[in-house]
Amino acid sequence: MAGTTLAAVQTGPRAIEMRELPVPDIGPEEGLLRIEACGICGSDVEQYRGNLMREGLLPMIPGHEPLGRIAEVGEAAARRWGVEPGDRVALEILVPCRTCDLCLTGGYMSCPNKRAAHGNTSLSKPPGLWGGFSELVYLHPDAIVHKVRPDIPAEIAVMFNPIGAGVRWALDLGGTKLGDTVLVLGPGQRGIAAVIAARAAGAGTIIVTGLARDKVKLDLAAELGADHTINVEEENTVERVREITGGRMADVVLELTPMAAAPILDAIEAVRHGGRVVLAGLKGNRPIEVVTDRLINKGVTVVGAYGVDATSYIRAIEIIESGRYPLEKLHTHTFGLADTAEAIETLGGERDGSEAIHVAIVPESRHSS
Repeated sequence: MAGTTLAAVQTGPRAIEMRELPVPDIGPEEGLLRIEACGICGSDVEQYRGNLMREGLLPMIPGHEPLGRIAEVGEAAARRWGVEPGDRVALEILVPCRTCDLCLTGGYMSCPNKRAAHGNTSLSKPPGLWGGFSELVYLHPDAIVHKVRPDIPAEIAVMFNPIGAGVRWALDLGGTKLGDTVLVLGPGQRGIAAVIAARAAGAGTIIVTGLARDKVKLDLAAELGADHTINVEEENTVERVREITGGRMADVVLELTPMAAAPILDAIEAVRHGGRVVLAGLKGNRPIEVVTDRLINKGVTVVGAYGVDATSYIRAIEIIESGRYPLEKLHTHTFGLADTAEAIETLGGERDGSEAIHVAIVPESRHSS
Protein backbone atom coordinates (compact mmCIF):
# COMPACT_ATOMS: atom_id res chain seq x y z
CA MET A 1 0.00 0.00 0.00
CA ALA A 2 1.80 3.11 -1.24
CA GLY A 3 1.09 6.74 -0.46
CA THR A 4 0.52 8.63 2.77
CA THR A 5 -1.85 8.56 5.71
CA LEU A 6 -3.22 11.35 7.90
CA ALA A 7 -2.31 11.33 11.59
CA ALA A 8 -2.64 13.60 14.62
CA VAL A 9 0.90 14.17 15.89
CA GLN A 10 1.69 15.55 19.33
CA THR A 11 4.73 17.81 19.21
CA GLY A 12 4.61 19.27 22.72
CA PRO A 13 2.31 19.97 25.67
CA ARG A 14 -1.13 20.90 24.24
CA ALA A 15 0.34 20.90 20.74
CA ILE A 16 -1.17 18.57 18.14
CA GLU A 17 -0.83 19.02 14.40
CA MET A 18 -2.17 17.06 11.45
CA ARG A 19 0.50 15.45 9.28
CA GLU A 20 0.59 13.33 6.16
CA LEU A 21 2.97 10.46 6.90
CA PRO A 22 4.35 7.82 4.53
CA VAL A 23 2.74 4.39 4.53
CA PRO A 24 5.37 1.64 4.82
CA ASP A 25 5.67 -1.35 2.54
CA ILE A 26 4.36 -4.42 4.35
CA GLY A 27 6.36 -7.64 4.47
CA PRO A 28 5.10 -11.21 5.01
CA GLU A 29 5.21 -10.87 8.84
CA GLU A 30 3.55 -7.44 9.14
CA GLY A 31 0.26 -5.67 8.62
CA LEU A 32 -1.64 -2.39 8.50
CA LEU A 33 -4.77 -1.57 10.47
CA ARG A 34 -7.27 0.96 9.13
CA ILE A 35 -8.72 2.69 12.18
CA GLU A 36 -12.50 2.67 12.68
CA ALA A 37 -12.33 4.26 16.13
CA CYS A 38 -9.80 4.93 18.86
CA GLY A 39 -10.90 5.60 22.41
CA ILE A 40 -9.39 8.35 24.54
CA CYS A 41 -8.02 7.47 27.97
CA GLY A 42 -7.40 9.69 30.99
CA SER A 43 -3.68 9.06 30.46
CA ASP A 44 -4.05 10.55 26.96
CA VAL A 45 -5.37 13.70 28.64
CA GLU A 46 -2.41 13.92 31.01
CA GLN A 47 0.02 13.11 28.20
CA TYR A 48 -1.54 15.90 26.13
CA ARG A 49 -1.11 18.29 29.03
CA GLY A 50 2.55 17.33 29.34
CA ASN A 51 2.28 15.58 32.69
CA LEU A 52 3.39 12.12 31.53
CA MET A 53 6.14 12.94 29.08
CA ARG A 54 9.55 11.30 28.92
CA GLU A 55 12.65 12.44 27.10
CA GLY A 56 12.74 11.50 23.44
CA LEU A 57 9.05 10.63 23.15
CA LEU A 58 7.99 13.58 20.99
CA PRO A 59 6.88 13.90 18.31
CA MET A 60 4.52 10.92 18.39
CA ILE A 61 1.02 9.79 17.45
CA PRO A 62 -1.11 9.34 20.62
CA GLY A 63 -3.93 6.85 20.97
CA HIS A 64 -3.54 3.42 22.58
CA GLU A 65 -7.07 2.03 22.15
CA PRO A 66 -7.27 1.32 18.40
CA LEU A 67 -10.09 -0.64 16.80
CA GLY A 68 -10.02 -1.20 13.09
CA ARG A 69 -10.13 -3.38 10.02
CA ILE A 70 -7.16 -5.23 8.60
CA ALA A 71 -6.15 -3.11 5.60
CA GLU A 72 -3.17 -5.17 4.51
CA VAL A 73 -1.51 -8.24 6.00
CA GLY A 74 1.42 -10.41 5.03
CA GLU A 75 0.86 -14.09 4.39
CA ALA A 76 2.73 -15.28 7.48
CA ALA A 77 1.11 -12.64 9.70
CA ALA A 78 -2.36 -13.61 8.45
CA ARG A 79 -1.74 -17.22 9.49
CA ARG A 80 -0.31 -16.22 12.88
CA TRP A 81 -3.10 -13.78 13.77
CA GLY A 82 -5.87 -15.78 12.09
CA VAL A 83 -7.06 -12.77 10.09
CA GLU A 84 -7.58 -11.61 6.55
CA PRO A 85 -8.15 -8.17 5.01
CA GLY A 86 -11.42 -6.66 6.20
CA ASP A 87 -11.49 -8.43 9.58
CA ARG A 88 -12.21 -6.20 12.57
CA VAL A 89 -9.69 -6.40 15.42
CA ALA A 90 -8.86 -4.72 18.71
CA LEU A 91 -5.17 -3.91 19.06
CA GLU A 92 -3.35 -4.30 22.38
CA ILE A 93 -1.14 -1.47 23.61
CA LEU A 94 2.08 -3.38 24.15
CA VAL A 95 4.17 -5.08 21.49
CA PRO A 96 6.20 -7.60 23.53
CA CYS A 97 9.17 -9.58 22.26
CA ARG A 98 7.31 -12.93 22.66
CA THR A 99 10.61 -14.75 23.27
CA CYS A 100 11.93 -13.76 26.73
CA ASP A 101 11.21 -15.84 29.83
CA LEU A 102 8.50 -13.44 30.99
CA CYS A 103 6.69 -13.53 27.65
CA LEU A 104 6.92 -17.32 27.45
CA THR A 105 5.52 -17.76 30.96
CA GLY A 106 2.57 -15.40 30.57
CA GLY A 107 4.17 -12.25 31.97
CA TYR A 108 4.39 -10.35 28.70
CA MET A 109 3.12 -7.17 30.36
CA SER A 110 6.51 -7.01 32.10
CA CYS A 111 8.54 -7.80 28.97
CA PRO A 112 11.92 -6.00 29.23
CA ASN A 113 12.38 -6.10 25.45
CA LYS A 114 9.15 -4.43 24.30
CA ARG A 115 9.21 -3.57 20.61
CA ALA A 116 6.89 -0.58 21.08
CA ALA A 117 3.78 0.69 22.87
CA HIS A 118 0.93 1.95 20.72
CA GLY A 119 0.18 5.60 21.41
CA ASN A 120 3.42 6.00 23.35
CA THR A 121 6.22 5.54 20.82
CA SER A 122 8.15 8.25 18.98
CA LEU A 123 7.77 8.93 15.28
CA SER A 124 11.54 8.44 15.10
CA LYS A 125 11.06 4.69 15.56
CA PRO A 126 10.36 3.29 12.09
CA PRO A 127 7.89 3.18 10.52
CA GLY A 128 6.38 5.83 12.85
CA LEU A 129 2.71 4.80 12.61
CA TRP A 130 2.39 3.58 16.20
CA GLY A 131 -0.63 5.53 17.48
CA GLY A 132 -4.37 5.16 17.08
CA PHE A 133 -5.12 8.83 16.35
CA SER A 134 -4.42 8.12 12.72
CA GLU A 135 -6.03 6.63 9.63
CA LEU A 136 -3.60 3.70 9.62
CA VAL A 137 -1.55 1.94 12.30
CA TYR A 138 1.41 -0.31 11.61
CA LEU A 139 1.09 -3.90 12.86
CA HIS A 140 4.47 -5.17 14.01
CA PRO A 141 5.06 -8.93 13.68
CA ASP A 142 4.79 -9.21 17.48
CA ALA A 143 1.62 -7.10 17.82
CA ILE A 144 -1.33 -8.70 19.63
CA VAL A 145 -4.78 -8.47 18.06
CA HIS A 146 -8.21 -9.80 19.09
CA LYS A 147 -11.02 -10.30 16.61
CA VAL A 148 -14.24 -8.37 17.31
CA ARG A 149 -17.65 -8.99 15.82
CA PRO A 150 -18.19 -6.63 12.87
CA ASP A 151 -21.85 -5.70 13.45
CA ILE A 152 -21.35 -3.76 16.70
CA PRO A 153 -21.17 0.06 16.34
CA ALA A 154 -17.53 1.13 16.34
CA GLU A 155 -18.00 3.55 19.28
CA ILE A 156 -19.21 0.61 21.39
CA ALA A 157 -16.77 -2.03 20.13
CA VAL A 158 -13.84 0.30 20.87
CA MET A 159 -14.68 0.12 24.58
CA PHE A 160 -12.63 -3.09 24.75
CA ASN A 161 -9.87 -1.18 26.53
CA PRO A 162 -11.79 0.59 29.34
CA ILE A 163 -14.01 -2.47 29.89
CA GLY A 164 -10.87 -4.60 29.93
CA ALA A 165 -9.37 -2.30 32.54
CA GLY A 166 -12.47 -2.62 34.70
CA VAL A 167 -12.27 -6.41 34.46
CA ARG A 168 -8.56 -6.55 35.26
CA TRP A 169 -8.62 -4.07 38.11
CA ALA A 170 -11.78 -5.26 39.85
CA LEU A 171 -11.44 -9.00 39.29
CA ASP A 172 -7.88 -10.05 38.45
CA LEU A 173 -5.99 -7.56 40.61
CA GLY A 174 -8.72 -6.70 43.11
CA GLY A 175 -9.85 -10.30 43.53
CA THR A 176 -13.52 -9.32 43.87
CA LYS A 177 -15.58 -12.30 45.03
CA LEU A 178 -19.23 -13.09 45.57
CA GLY A 179 -20.66 -10.81 48.27
CA ASP A 180 -17.66 -8.45 48.50
CA THR A 181 -17.94 -4.74 49.15
CA VAL A 182 -16.12 -2.84 46.39
CA LEU A 183 -15.26 0.85 46.65
CA VAL A 184 -14.45 2.61 43.37
CA LEU A 185 -12.74 5.97 43.80
CA GLY A 186 -13.41 7.87 40.57
CA PRO A 187 -16.46 7.62 38.26
CA GLY A 188 -14.76 7.86 34.88
CA GLN A 189 -15.20 5.36 32.09
CA ARG A 190 -12.89 2.84 33.76
CA GLY A 191 -14.54 3.35 37.13
CA ILE A 192 -17.94 2.61 35.61
CA ALA A 193 -16.44 -0.35 33.74
CA ALA A 194 -15.19 -1.65 37.10
CA VAL A 195 -18.76 -1.37 38.41
CA ILE A 196 -19.97 -3.55 35.54
CA ALA A 197 -17.21 -6.10 36.16
CA ALA A 198 -17.75 -6.20 39.92
CA ARG A 199 -21.50 -6.61 39.50
CA ALA A 200 -20.94 -9.43 37.00
CA ALA A 201 -18.67 -11.14 39.56
CA GLY A 202 -21.39 -11.02 42.21
CA ALA A 203 -20.16 -8.20 44.44
CA GLY A 204 -22.54 -7.59 47.32
CA THR A 205 -22.17 -3.83 47.64
CA ILE A 206 -20.59 -1.41 45.17
CA ILE A 207 -19.80 2.18 46.17
CA VAL A 208 -18.56 4.88 43.77
CA THR A 209 -17.16 8.30 44.64
CA GLY A 210 -16.93 11.50 42.63
CA LEU A 211 -17.08 15.27 42.70
CA ALA A 212 -20.18 17.44 42.40
CA ARG A 213 -19.47 17.96 38.71
CA ASP A 214 -19.52 14.17 38.24
CA LYS A 215 -23.25 13.87 38.95
CA VAL A 216 -24.07 12.49 35.50
CA LYS A 217 -21.31 9.90 35.84
CA LEU A 218 -22.39 8.93 39.34
CA ASP A 219 -25.98 8.57 38.19
CA LEU A 220 -24.86 6.31 35.35
CA ALA A 221 -22.72 4.26 37.74
CA ALA A 222 -25.84 3.71 39.85
CA GLU A 223 -27.85 2.73 36.80
CA LEU A 224 -25.21 0.17 35.79
CA GLY A 225 -24.86 -1.49 39.17
CA ALA A 226 -23.51 0.78 41.92
CA ASP A 227 -25.50 0.54 45.16
CA HIS A 228 -24.25 3.82 46.64
CA THR A 229 -22.60 6.97 45.29
CA ILE A 230 -20.69 9.53 47.33
CA ASN A 231 -20.17 13.19 46.49
CA VAL A 232 -16.80 13.72 48.18
CA GLU A 233 -17.34 17.46 48.31
CA GLU A 234 -20.35 16.99 50.55
CA GLU A 235 -19.56 13.77 52.42
CA ASN A 236 -16.49 12.21 54.02
CA THR A 237 -15.64 9.13 51.99
CA VAL A 238 -14.25 7.03 54.83
CA GLU A 239 -17.08 7.85 57.24
CA ARG A 240 -19.70 7.19 54.60
CA VAL A 241 -18.15 3.80 53.76
CA ARG A 242 -18.10 2.98 57.47
CA GLU A 243 -21.79 3.87 57.70
CA ILE A 244 -22.77 1.86 54.60
CA THR A 245 -20.85 -1.24 55.70
CA GLY A 246 -21.73 -1.12 59.39
CA GLY A 247 -18.07 -0.63 60.23
CA ARG A 248 -16.78 -3.59 58.20
CA MET A 249 -15.28 -1.30 55.50
CA ALA A 250 -14.52 -2.33 51.93
CA ASP A 251 -13.01 -5.64 50.86
CA VAL A 252 -11.62 -4.13 47.65
CA VAL A 253 -10.78 -0.49 46.91
CA LEU A 254 -9.95 0.70 43.40
CA GLU A 255 -8.19 4.09 43.33
CA LEU A 256 -8.72 5.45 39.80
CA THR A 257 -8.54 9.24 40.18
CA PRO A 258 -6.02 11.18 38.05
CA MET A 259 -3.50 13.54 39.63
CA ALA A 260 -5.15 13.54 43.08
CA ALA A 261 -3.41 12.51 46.31
CA ALA A 262 -6.27 12.51 48.83
CA PRO A 263 -8.08 9.47 47.37
CA ILE A 264 -5.02 7.30 48.04
CA LEU A 265 -5.25 8.14 51.72
CA ASP A 266 -9.01 7.50 51.63
CA ALA A 267 -8.35 4.11 50.05
CA ILE A 268 -6.04 3.07 52.86
CA GLU A 269 -8.53 4.14 55.53
CA ALA A 270 -11.63 2.75 53.80
CA VAL A 271 -10.30 -0.75 53.16
CA ARG A 272 -10.93 -3.44 55.75
CA HIS A 273 -8.22 -5.27 57.67
CA GLY A 274 -6.70 -7.75 55.23
CA GLY A 275 -8.35 -6.09 52.22
CA ARG A 276 -6.88 -5.10 48.87
CA VAL A 277 -6.17 -1.68 47.37
CA VAL A 278 -5.59 -1.40 43.62
CA LEU A 279 -3.80 1.76 42.49
CA ALA A 280 -4.49 2.72 38.88
CA GLY A 281 -4.84 6.53 38.90
CA LEU A 282 -1.65 8.15 37.60
CA LYS A 283 -0.32 11.09 39.62
CA GLY A 284 2.29 12.54 37.26
CA ASN A 285 5.19 11.06 39.26
CA ARG A 286 4.45 13.39 42.17
CA PRO A 287 5.49 12.14 45.63
CA ILE A 288 2.60 11.30 47.95
CA GLU A 289 3.12 10.92 51.68
CA VAL A 290 1.72 7.63 53.04
CA VAL A 291 1.94 6.34 56.61
CA THR A 292 3.16 2.82 55.90
CA ASP A 293 2.35 1.69 59.45
CA ARG A 294 -1.32 1.89 58.50
CA LEU A 295 -0.75 -0.58 55.68
CA ILE A 296 1.21 -2.91 57.94
CA ASN A 297 -1.14 -2.78 60.89
CA LYS A 298 -4.17 -3.31 58.66
CA GLY A 299 -2.51 -6.13 56.73
CA VAL A 300 -3.43 -4.40 53.46
CA THR A 301 -2.35 -5.72 50.07
CA VAL A 302 -1.54 -2.87 47.67
CA VAL A 303 -1.37 -3.67 43.97
CA GLY A 304 -0.19 -1.41 41.16
CA ALA A 305 -2.36 -1.74 38.05
CA TYR A 306 -0.24 -1.62 34.92
CA GLY A 307 -2.22 -1.87 31.73
CA VAL A 308 -4.64 -4.55 30.55
CA ASP A 309 -3.66 -8.09 29.61
CA ALA A 310 -5.01 -10.49 26.99
CA THR A 311 -7.26 -12.34 29.42
CA SER A 312 -9.04 -9.13 30.40
CA TYR A 313 -9.34 -7.97 26.79
CA ILE A 314 -10.95 -11.27 25.84
CA ARG A 315 -13.43 -11.01 28.72
CA ALA A 316 -14.17 -7.40 27.82
CA ILE A 317 -14.91 -8.29 24.22
CA GLU A 318 -17.24 -11.05 25.46
CA ILE A 319 -19.06 -8.48 27.63
CA ILE A 320 -19.40 -6.10 24.69
CA GLU A 321 -20.58 -8.81 22.31
CA SER A 322 -23.07 -10.20 24.83
CA GLY A 323 -25.25 -7.09 24.56
CA ARG A 324 -26.26 -7.49 28.21
CA TYR A 325 -25.22 -4.00 29.22
CA PRO A 326 -26.40 -0.65 27.75
CA LEU A 327 -22.85 0.41 26.92
CA GLU A 328 -24.15 3.04 24.53
CA LYS A 329 -24.93 5.11 27.64
CA LEU A 330 -21.21 5.28 28.37
CA HIS A 331 -20.35 6.82 25.01
CA THR A 332 -20.94 10.55 25.03
CA HIS A 333 -18.81 12.13 22.28
CA THR A 334 -17.46 11.28 18.82
CA PHE A 335 -14.84 13.44 17.07
CA GLY A 336 -13.13 13.35 13.70
CA LEU A 337 -9.38 13.05 13.42
CA ALA A 338 -8.89 16.76 12.74
CA ASP A 339 -10.58 17.55 16.07
CA THR A 340 -8.26 15.39 18.21
CA ALA A 341 -7.18 18.23 20.52
CA GLU A 342 -10.80 19.23 21.13
CA ALA A 343 -11.68 15.60 21.83
CA ILE A 344 -8.94 15.23 24.44
CA GLU A 345 -9.87 18.53 26.09
CA THR A 346 -13.51 17.45 26.18
CA LEU A 347 -12.68 14.25 28.07
CA GLY A 348 -10.45 16.31 30.35
CA GLY A 349 -13.38 18.57 31.28
CA GLU A 350 -11.95 21.66 29.62
CA ARG A 351 -14.80 22.21 27.19
CA ASP A 352 -18.26 20.73 27.55
CA GLY A 353 -16.64 17.77 29.26
CA SER A 354 -18.57 17.81 32.52
CA GLU A 355 -20.75 15.07 31.08
CA ALA A 356 -18.04 13.40 28.98
CA ILE A 357 -17.52 9.76 29.89
CA HIS A 358 -16.36 7.80 26.86
CA VAL A 359 -14.94 9.82 23.99
CA ALA A 360 -13.70 8.35 20.71
CA ILE A 361 -11.85 9.51 17.63
CA VAL A 362 -13.51 8.18 14.46
CA PRO A 363 -11.30 9.26 11.53
CA GLU A 364 -14.17 9.48 9.05
CA SER A 365 -16.56 11.20 11.46
CA ARG A 366 -17.50 14.77 12.19
CA HIS A 367 -17.92 15.99 15.77
CA SER A 368 -21.06 14.73 17.48
CA SER A 369 -22.15 14.40 21.10
